[in-house]
Amino acid sequence: MNVLALEFPPVNHLFDWPSILFEGTPFALNKVGLTYLFAMAATIAIFGFAGAKKNRLVPAGVQHVAESGVNFVEDSVVMQTIGPEGRKFLPLLTTMFFFIFFSNITEVIPFWQFPANSRMAMPITLALMVWVIYNFQGIKHQGAGGYLKNSLFPPGVPKALYVIVTPIEFVSTFVVRPFSLAIRLWANMVAGHLLLVTFAILSATLWDSTYIGAALPFAMLVAMTGFEILVSALQAFIFTILTAVYIGGSMHPEH
Repeated sequence: MNVLALEFPPVNHLFDWPSILFEGTPFALNKVGLTYLFAMAATIAIFGFAGAKKNRLVPAGVQHVAESGVNFVEDSVVMQTIGPEGRKFLPLLTTMFFFIFFSNITEVIPFWQFPANSRMAMPITLALMVWVIYNFQGIKHQGAGGYLKNSLFPPGVPKALYVIVTPIEFVSTFVVRPFSLAIRLWANMVAGHLLLVTFAILSATLWDSTYIGAALPFAMLVAMTGFEILVSALQAFIFTILTAVYIGGSMHPEH
């Protein structure tokens, strides 16, 4: 009697990639680094080519993608969270959206199949950058004292409750936000990567033993691949809109 054996690779093999270029030099690159270089190059290329064709009256191709992306971020992110004065952050937020999306979408590219944001380094770096930006904007628009006062002592709260509310607001605004931003992005990409690996291994193993038995996990693999494309875009959008929310909140104190 043949026993079906599923051999899952160790989890660390799914996320730890050895250097594949320039190994042994300060410029060594692994799959994670190459993915981020791809995301950066793709983002620059889209807007670079679109800018070169900006004189077209009717946008097409790359120009259409770039303009649609800019309009989407402006209408759905900036205007909804910050308002008209937030347009100065449009280049930052648009770049952030596309960079994160391209860093995620490699998860479903054949033979690449790895989302760079399933490693914590870049999510926490981006989150700390957001933390610096929104705190700087808060101090710039409200003054250091006013920003701290409005952040730690929300108006409308009974003074007796400040003993409880102020520590919560401090932890929430100055400590938790960057980590929640980073962990949300990282955890979702890790979970999606593990699911795709699981169904891929199930499909390959069952295909070797029974073609019919492989149909269900393969169908789930196809469905999960489509779902992960949606997740890649959704996580880029969530990170971007939360960044805008934090910036808008620091610029516009509660009354």
